[in-house]
Amino acid sequence: MTKEITPQSLRRFNIIMGGVHLFQGLLMIVLGLTVSQFGDFKMRIFQNYLTYVEVGDSGYLDFARAEVFTLPFFALVASFLLISAGAHALISFPKKLNAMYTKDLEKGINKLRWFEYALSSSVMIVLIAYLFGIWDIASLVLIFFVNASMNLFGLVMEQLNSGKIKDKVDWGPFIWGTVAGLAPWIAIILYMTGATAEATAQTPWFVWAIVGTYFVAFNTFPINMILQYIGKGKWQNYLYGERGYIVLSLVAKTILAWLVLVGALQPS
Repeated sequence: MTKEITPQSLRRFNIIMGGVHLFQGLLMIVLGLTVSQFGDFKMRIFQNYLTYVEVGDSGYLDFARAEVFTLPFFALVASFLLISAGAHALISFPKKLNAMYTKDLEKGINKLRWFEYALSSSVMIVLIAYLFGIWDIASLVLIFFVNASMNLFGLVMEQLNSGKIKDKVDWGPFIWGTVAGLAPWIAIILYMTGATAEATAQTPWFVWAIVGTYFVAFNTFPINMILQYIGKGKWQNYLYGERGYIVLSLVAKTILAWLVLVGALQPS
């Protein structure tokens, strides 16, 4: 017999999951600072622009790019784990926030979840986009904010349908969020399919593993939401879906973090 999920049990679960995220995030920082091969794995961010090339008495516009800055990859991997750890801590420890969390769960809402996803999952999709060659800052910024918008549509979905019976659910925010969420994947696929056969053959195995596993994990979140609104049995309890989100978040972040680590430690 399945143990009933309550706000109190969810608080304990959040504390445990937050601890797991915190441990992994701190471990990533330690490894990045002590294992040179992991610490040297950096993101080189470029800015694309047009430049005027003079040819005699005339000229033409040409494409150019300049390196803007570099970022240690491990720091960004650690960041999405630590963002999640911080969100779990905010939900669990300050009494006022925990009371707000509990009250919102009774309404079928979790505001903090969507704000956390807007940050952490956007960092994750930016890292995946970078691994497939999206190195220009404008594209990465757009991918970040479009993905964040997708998650905020999830918040609107819960707010709009709080207290509604199942056959009265407004699926508009879910649909528009899905459209927004597809945009980064379209950009990634364009870069994947635009590469030459030689370049594709040289793409490290861990990059393909990351995009495949994260794409599967990515699509389990909307399934979890759908079941919260139309599911039967245990899905009638919003808290069951809330626990599902917590588990899915940990699994997706853990897989991505450790695939990046293992991949970065492979011989060149």
